[in-house]
Amino acid sequence: MIKLHHVNIVSHDVVGLDHFYRTALGLERMAALPVKDLLGYNDGTAGAAKQPALFVAAGPDPDDLQMHLCAPDPYLGERYGHSVNPVARGHIAYRCDDIEAAKRRLEAAGIPYSDYGQWAIPGWHQIFFYDPVGTVVEIHQVVS
Repeated sequence: MIKLHHVNIVSHDVVGLDHFYRTALGLERMAALPVKDLLGYNDGTAGAAKQPALFVAAGPDPDDLQMHLCAPDPYLGERYGHSVNPVARGHIAYRCDDIEAAKRRLEAAGIPYSDYGQWAIPGWHQIFFYDPVGTVVEIHQVVS
């Protein structure tokens, strides 16, 4: 099974974006997800913010549908050796219950993807790929 899990929107003004969605739509801010330290992004190097993201519940159950509001990082994918960068311009994300089946499906369709493994959020195995118009798509499975 696969279902929409979150939309990631990238902005240089994460706080303003958070304020907009909470004011315009009445959405509730979630507690921060346990994002790992990511070199050059949220680890404090080069004056970077410690946590460059805010999280908003986008439905009645925040575990089911979320918005991730993140600062942009055009070089994150390159620093981690991946061809797809999930925080250059944002992405849409789907949760599945079998990441290996999702990878086989992409491979069968000839769609290249970047397998980030358990990367940014502990317990989420994440893969990223591009749709035909250049939108980054994530598929992840909760593995712990």
